[in-house]
Amino acid sequence: MKRRDFLSAAAAAGVAILAPRFAVAQGTATGYSQLLVLVELKGGNDGLNTVVPYADPAYYAVRPRIAIRRDDVLQLDVRTGLHPSLAPLMPLWQSRELAIVQGVGYPSPNLSHFRSIEIWDTASRAEEYLADGWLARAFAAAPVPKRFAADGVVVGASELGPFAGGGARAVALANSEQFLRQAKLAQPARGEGNRALAHLLKVEADVVQAAAGLNGNREFRTQFPQGPFGNAVKTAAQVVASEAGVAAVRISLNGFDTHQNQPGTHANLLRQLAEGLVALRAALQELGRWDSTLVVTYAEFGRRPQENGSSGTDHGTAAAHFALGGRVKGGLYGEAPRLDRLEGGNLGHAVDFRSVYATVLERWWGVPAAGPLGGRFPPLDLVKPV
Repeated sequence: MKRRDFLSAAAAAGVAILAPRFAVAQGTATGYSQLLVLVELKGGNDGLNTVVPYADPAYYAVRPRIAIRRDDVLQLDVRTGLHPSLAPLMPLWQSRELAIVQGVGYPSPNLSHFRSIEIWDTASRAEEYLADGWLARAFAAAPVPKRFAADGVVVGASELGPFAGGGARAVALANSEQFLRQAKLAQPARGEGNRALAHLLKVEADVVQAAAGLNGNREFRTQFPQGPFGNAVKTAAQVVASEAGVAAVRISLNGFDTHQNQPGTHANLLRQLAEGLVALRAALQELGRWDSTLVVTYAEFGRRPQENGSSGTDHGTAAAHFALGGRVKGGLYGEAPRLDRLEGGNLGHAVDFRSVYATVLERWWGVPAAGPLGGRFPPLDLVKPV
């Protein structure tokens, strides 16, 4: 297969390719046998209607039409509960495998979708512009073992997000089986004597390696939900089942920009999220990987506390996020939303999102976080030691 034909085949398979463009540190980190699964809630999830402060009268005052009724809330304690569509997650809460981090955000928040997700993906300050994703920088500083098929796999999207920028061997694919069918046809050519061509062929070789390692033929007993998110969860499980070695996988659930008619839309999205996460847990348990997997949700921002005139919510700031896994210390972290201390009509943050990232790097992988994150952020004590 000629180089242009290879690249065309990769494009047809929905594959984006990223190989390191700068020197990486010598040696490898040993913690990457523990998998990270990132779940992006695209559009900005409404934290207040996800993790509900049902005992706070101010919550019902600012949301007379769209608030979750107290009788419908799945109570976690005397003041906090979950949206009823998250009922499938309650067994994980009861078994202490679900941690809920409240008030995750950052100083001087940006309310633009594009800029705020860029801040989250690069772990930058609000006024700082960085080219490289936080995971790309982490993998450059502490490389993933070369025997791994890829450092990271993005399922169901072409944007590499936290893997972007050149510090990671990352592959983005819409469908693992299609990726395998296309990429396995490629045999990288030789580019002796031409450094630029040799570099491009190295990129191709990395993709061939990833394709050879992935295996989409695993038959699971787990029943995966129907729809795009269920398919993404199944593809992620197939990637993990290949045992080829991947440090991190990212999947996405779209549709959280709920400016109008939020109640029905949001209930459906949270149902998809809960069912997908429960299926992912079941599949990982089949593989014996639940105890060595950390699942973390994130989004560019939360929603404004005050409902709008269209039974929806506008762009906000801090919100609650989930961490799940067999070695997660379940419970509530951070701080309940302070509706009596709004900042410009929005919630202040209690936990910097980079503290969540520091938890992943330091507590989960044993990788120094200060360099990749551009400073020290205290990790959360939500992971049990091995």
